[in-house]
Amino acid sequence: MLTSIRGLSAATLSAGLLISAAPAFANEADSVDASSEEATSQTATVIDSELDRATAPVEAAKVSYADGESGFDVSANVALVSEYRFRGVDLSGGEIAIQGGVDLSTDIGIYAGTWASSLDEDTVGYGSTEVDVYGGWSGDVAEGLTADVGVIAYLYPDAGPGDFDYIEFYGSLGFTFGPAEATVGVAYAPDQDSLGSTDNFYVYSDVGVGIPGTPVTVTGHLGYTDGFLTFTNDSKAFDWSIGAEANVYGPLSLGVAYVGAEGDIPAGQYDFVDDAIVFTLSASI
Repeated sequence: MLTSIRGLSAATLSAGLLISAAPAFANEADSVDASSEEATSQTATVIDSELDRATAPVEAAKVSYADGESGFDVSANVALVSEYRFRGVDLSGGEIAIQGGVDLSTDIGIYAGTWASSLDEDTVGYGSTEVDVYGGWSGDVAEGLTADVGVIAYLYPDAGPGDFDYIEFYGSLGFTFGPAEATVGVAYAPDQDSLGSTDNFYVYSDVGVGIPGTPVTVTGHLGYTDGFLTFTNDSKAFDWSIGAEANVYGPLSLGVAYVGAEGDIPAGQYDFVDDAIVFTLSASI
């Protein structure tokens, strides 16, 4: 269970090109903390990422600026979403959120980056901004198989008094089958003060299938949380998403997803995990 998220008596929860985005919660009834395939946004070669901000809406497209002499690429993304959903949880109070990030990747697979999103400071209780900083390694391990391992810090720079920031370790495998891609991954946040001196374990799977002859990709996500970052009394919860994304013009993409998560929300409290349709407009810069 949590001690702080956004004001409920449950636990909280903790995203990339298929589905995800990323934060943390606490869940005691007396206070609210503020998150998720999030986080997200990592390197241009990774399907999931932050684990997803796992069920956060479709992540922004990325464009790389390669320097053949230096051996690294820089990519950037920006997005406007109708709601910021992290692993199925509403972190923007049902309002529009502005998001964006920058990534640096090397030719040997090592990468680092940062991603940020606006939050609803009145509903969520983590301040007005989430900033994720991450780094790791990703690359091909066999034909049609990629791996990604790393660590991410979820930071809330203008949150009120108390512990909000936390660190999570993650790993995933990505598979390619013709027009289809699938990712399975795990994320683990060890005991930290911001997690009520407990830990959090997350496992998820993302799937994307391109429709031949069209710019449309159908996406799906299923995640499971065991630990502090849930809104359930037993600290266990599933989250899910199904949607579609399409490149509409140059670097501009549109996405829509049906997103939700399990939660035991007391009557009269704000429902952070109610099912919702999330729209995404994203672009590379």
